[in-house]
Amino acid sequence: MTQPQSLRPAPFPGASPRRDRRSYKRVDLRLTGRFLTDEQDDHELLTANVSCDGALILSSTPPDSGKQVVCYFDDLGRVVGDVVRMAPGGFAVRFQTSTLKRDKLADRLTWLVNKDTLGLREDRVAPRFAATGQAVVILPNGTNLQCRLTDISLTGAAFEALGNPPYVGDRVQTNNMRAEVVRVAGKKFAVRYLRGAEAAQD
Repeated sequence: MTQPQSLRPAPFPGASPRRDRRSYKRVDLRLTGRFLTDEQDDHELLTANVSCDGALILSSTPPDSGKQVVCYFDDLGRVVGDVVRMAPGGFAVRFQTSTLKRDKLADRLTWLVNKDTLGLREDRVAPRFAATGQAVVILPNGTNLQCRLTDISLTGAAFEALGNPPYVGDRVQTNNMRAEVVRVAGKKFAVRYLRGAEAAQD
């Protein structure tokens, strides 16, 4: 029976101070996406390996060591990190995350690593229904993005952008509802609605 891999940290009994300080398992996982530097330059990226506290990123335009970057990983979302070293063909980044965010990253990475081997499917808490029609999605900078609505449910919706789609992790507004972008594929993207205290957060 295939055992699922876990990206949660494992204890190291009797570990010495000289042990590698990376206590989170890194896995070879190819995630596409983009990153922004503090100069607001936008570049494509591809991960060589990733954990819930950092990643090795392949890029033809790596930032300087010590720079802060904002990474938008497809299937993972937005993560802020610091460039800690240069590597052949790219750079290594250490994520700046809270314990809660790190746990969420670990759970998501565990799902991504195991989904093909174990035949996992994403759970949806509400059925989605096909829909048609024009829609406007308000982006984080206040810009109106014209879209075509493709399906909708009580918990979210999917769109096809007529311009550049938002990034995974972006907070947007649609039909007077606050929402978070959870998936992007080409011009198509999906959002989940935010409610209560979560909707009030920036």
